[in-house]
Amino acid sequence: MHSSIRGKNLGHKKLENTEIYTHLINFESDEWHVAHAKDLDEESKLLEAGFEYVRYSDRDNVAIYRKRK
Repeated sequence: MHSSIRGKNLGHKKLENTEIYTHLINFESDEWHVAHAKDLDEESKLLEAGFEYVRYSDRDNVAIYRKRK
């Protein structure tokens, strides 16, 4: 997306302000690899592989992790 369009979406009047803030924002893809872990060993392996913790599912008794594609 062009900076001027992004600036309007962010409510900036000056392009310079948009350029400052867009350097702080990560515009990567919103696609994720998702995995789950049932024990600490599985959690450790996911963390070592670069996954980040999302939440714990009480219903399924698993920790849910994700990593950008």
